[in-house]
Amino acid sequence: MKTDQITSAFVEIQPSGGALKEKTTERAKIAIEPKKKILLVASEATPFVSTGGLAEVVGSLSKALARDERLDVRVMLPLYQDVKREFRKDFRYLGSLSVPLGWRNQYCGVFEYRKEGVIFYFLDNEYYFKRPGLYGYYDDGERFAFFCRAVMEVLPFLNFYPEILHCHDWQAALCTLYLKTIYCFRREYQFIRALFTVHNIEYQGKFSLDILEDLFGIPNYFRPLLEYDRCLNLMKGAIECSERFSTVSPSYAGEIKDPFYSCGLDQIVRRNEHKLCGILNGIDCTSYDPKTDKALFENYDANDLHGKAVCKEELQRMLNLPVKAETPLVAMITRLVAHKGLDLVKEVIEQALRSDMQFVILGTGDRGYEGYFTDLSRRYPGKVVSIISFNPDLSRKLYSGADLFLMPSKSEPCGLSQMIASRYGAVALVRETGGLKDSIFPVGAGGNGFTFRDFCAHDMLYVLNEALSLYRDKEAWTALMRRAMTTDFSWENSARKYKDLYFDMLK
Repeated sequence: MKTDQITSAFVEIQPSGGALKEKTTERAKIAIEPKKKILLVASEATPFVSTGGLAEVVGSLSKALARDERLDVRVMLPLYQDVKREFRKDFRYLGSLSVPLGWRNQYCGVFEYRKEGVIFYFLDNEYYFKRPGLYGYYDDGERFAFFCRAVMEVLPFLNFYPEILHCHDWQAALCTLYLKTIYCFRREYQFIRALFTVHNIEYQGKFSLDILEDLFGIPNYFRPLLEYDRCLNLMKGAIECSERFSTVSPSYAGEIKDPFYSCGLDQIVRRNEHKLCGILNGIDCTSYDPKTDKALFENYDANDLHGKAVCKEELQRMLNLPVKAETPLVAMITRLVAHKGLDLVKEVIEQALRSDMQFVILGTGDRGYEGYFTDLSRRYPGKVVSIISFNPDLSRKLYSGADLFLMPSKSEPCGLSQMIASRYGAVALVRETGGLKDSIFPVGAGGNGFTFRDFCAHDMLYVLNEALSLYRDKEAWTALMRRAMTTDFSWENSARKYKDLYFDMLK
């Protein structure tokens, strides 16, 4: 088809003039230029399988990127046993291939699923992935080495060579290393640019030095790329080998240069900081919408908050708390681990409970924290409820029923809970770190929540008391709730920044 034919196919009936000419020219340009091919590689993604924020990011970001007509967006994931059956039944089998891994050759089946403009590929090997859960096995290094090697081997099978290979966290780090070592001599791979995203620098993928060739299949002369602190460090290798690397918030990008936050990788981050950028995550505002969320007792929005009052009343009733609209309900939904700031909560929560408030915590984690909060609820019946569980349905009910959402993390790369809570009108109280600092701003400056800077329990308690005091001013609190609910946490802003980064890498 000739260029003028392509252009004429996009002309719409509308008044003549410069606007029409500009519109048809732009559409013709999109039609003529091939789409930029983007491949996201990760160990999980919503809605198929999820253990936390990584899955939310991959699932939402890919969908937001696919709305741009210039991009061909695809995602590769392992085919776990836990992938939801409601999706698995519609997978299309594309074929199989043999994947070399050290001295082995392993079967890999390839399945395809299309959703909202994104093509998802699921790589199958029952020996590695037909197990309950996603992580925590003794051979996780081998499992994800197979997955990453399979990603590289599948590209010619699909005849799909991306311009941007976007790898997420240590489980996908070996893709970047394979691209720049074993596959760098193959012509089709030489123009692929690698972006590596650090979701949490605490989990780096550390393994013994003696498995480099035998298990990962990488020649020993590439060992300096991965070796760090007397072990193989996959995250270190990915940072060294990628054209660019990113984190999930601007503040966290600065923090990981500091030994306090970097878990030992600060030297590597500083050495590569010319390639580093921080892009704040968003949330799926369609999924997390109190106006349509079916998990809620009653729907509502920022213009009509009656439903939120109903949600609080029904939540109190469900949790056997006194049904009191005037009593502020403070919630935490978190993994029960130290870096979530739970030591601060333990230090001052009993002082806080002297005020008229209710406290609900939902989560699982370290046995010590589970035991403490379980005991706290026994000692403060009618004021404290501890639910040691992972319960997505209940979490949405908590977001909608809570007045205040507490998130005092010692470190938080991005955090999604504070954004979700704000969307549901549960005003966030956070420590100024990582993505919490970039998304929640103090109410005194016209912001959308409450913040404190130092990792200090009494600073947190002071701000909590300020929040409880403001709650009694219904007019001011309602205005604050509406500011929180209307803050733009969508993926559109974040996806735009990722697209700018992709196109900058392709210059």
